[in-house]
Amino acid sequence: TTPIYYVNDRPHIGHCYATLVADVLARFQRLIRGEPMGGAAFSLDNDVFFLTGTDEHADKVVTSAAANNATPQQWSDINAAEFKKAFAWIGATSDDFIRTTEPRHKDKVVAYIERLMASGDIYKGEFTGWYDVGQEEYLTDNAAREHEFKSPINKQPLVKRTEPCYFFRLGKYQEALLGLIQKADRFRVLPDSRRQEVLGRLKPPAEPLRDVPVSRPVTDDPATQWGIRIPGDPAHRVYVWIDALFNYLSVVDTAERRKFWPASVHLIGKDILWFHAVIWPALLLALGEELPRAIFGTGWWISEGQKMSKSLGNFIDIDTLHRYAAWSPNKDALPLGVDALRWFLATQGPLSGADTDFSIAKLVEVYNADLANGVGNCASRVGNMIEKYFDGVVPDPRGATAHTPAGHTVFDFAVLCDRALQGAIDALAEFRIDAALQQGIWLVGQVDLFINHTRPFTMAKEMDKVRAEGDSTRAAAMREELGRILYLCAEAVRIASLLVAPAMPEKMNQLWRTWGCLPPTGVALADLAAFGGSNGLQPGAQIAKGGILFMRADPKVPPPSSPV
Repeated sequence: TTPIYYVNDRPHIGHCYATLVADVLARFQRLIRGEPMGGAAFSLDNDVFFLTGTDEHADKVVTSAAANNATPQQWSDINAAEFKKAFAWIGATSDDFIRTTEPRHKDKVVAYIERLMASGDIYKGEFTGWYDVGQEEYLTDNAAREHEFKSPINKQPLVKRTEPCYFFRLGKYQEALLGLIQKADRFRVLPDSRRQEVLGRLKPPAEPLRDVPVSRPVTDDPATQWGIRIPGDPAHRVYVWIDALFNYLSVVDTAERRKFWPASVHLIGKDILWFHAVIWPALLLALGEELPRAIFGTGWWISEGQKMSKSLGNFIDIDTLHRYAAWSPNKDALPLGVDALRWFLATQGPLSGADTDFSIAKLVEVYNADLANGVGNCASRVGNMIEKYFDGVVPDPRGATAHTPAGHTVFDFAVLCDRALQGAIDALAEFRIDAALQQGIWLVGQVDLFINHTRPFTMAKEMDKVRAEGDSTRAAAMREELGRILYLCAEAVRIASLLVAPAMPEKMNQLWRTWGCLPPTGVALADLAAFGGSNGLQPGAQIAKGGILFMRADPKVPPPSSPV
């Protein structure tokens, strides 16, 4: 799952990044299970379910709607459509898109609140605290004091509020939560920096958890009238954060979808960690539901070394991302493309938990190193040599999976490919998609190294010379060795392409179509990646040279500065 996003404005890089990370994870899991490789929505029969959506009952949605002469529902409709459009553009293959204004969600929220009221875990009282208007959340006294009574996010002054509300007995579950997070077997908080952050607020000498408000009073202020009513008490509405958290369960709380709960991972930003790592699992414990297997809190994107800000003019919104994808950083005017942007975001993003800089120089550097000079160049070299020396026919390695270049150690590509595959799977177990994807680049690097050692271009020239001299027997032996070398290279590139495809589905589909090796549906990754197996490149099959996958970028080409 991704966070569900406020619809007070259009999407930006943070929204697209979180959704992209979830998409890459989902694509990897479908690939591992042998599910379709395309970009369409998937049926409920699949083992993978990927959820995103929009959070629409926030006060700031009402404020933004009024500023744009719209009702909250109209404004929600407009911006929810923008999010769907943005996610389609980046190639997100979500199985559902939840909107918290939909009856299917609202009805479930009312039912969950009723259960918690019946159990006594939600009760009516009065709350006084420091309210962060921009984040629509209360801070504890200690947290407010630590931040000098200003919002830790936007630095605006906190507001002291007293209001009647319903409370959730969060403190009742502190000990259970602490034990679960410390044990970290069926409920993990990742990465470890996020886990330590949460433990620091749960373990002694931290103050005991206070019960938290789950409602807001309804007044004459239009902003307070937008939301789901507390069952049996229409003078109160469900606090937007409680409403939003329930989306993860409400979407799959049906007869057909219950098999997908608990979620494997909630992907979130570090600013909403407390709600997801403490309040949400406590609510689930109170409901008697299983907890998600993991909460993964990423850092933030910053821009050219500075925090993103519209006032500074360095804010990367969806239009800016469009400009980067359409930008042509080379003399041949080939655009960077969406897949290249997906690759950069997925491999260079703030998965470690620390903030990450989005800079043009870094984008060009990664694009050239991994894509233009990496997988793109390697695939082009190998394809060109097979076309030039074997008329585009896949040569026969005669069962070989390894070769030892003169003066060098053996290159056993069956072993190397297995290593890359296992490395990717191990990284995915920790939701480290950057490390998983880099296994494909590492494997391409092994192919490049092998080519540098074997020098097939030179071998082909020598073969032609020997043939011209009339030594057909030796020329035939050299051709057989050349074919074996090129097959090993091509088959390793094919397997590497599988490992980078979740981030670059269109470009790898282009390669597969060119080489005639489109992965069949219903075959698991372990079988697809079996070196020289029945799903691999087959000797005698025809492959084409194909177009350039990635044209090298010129670092001197200025970045786009106006809308495309």
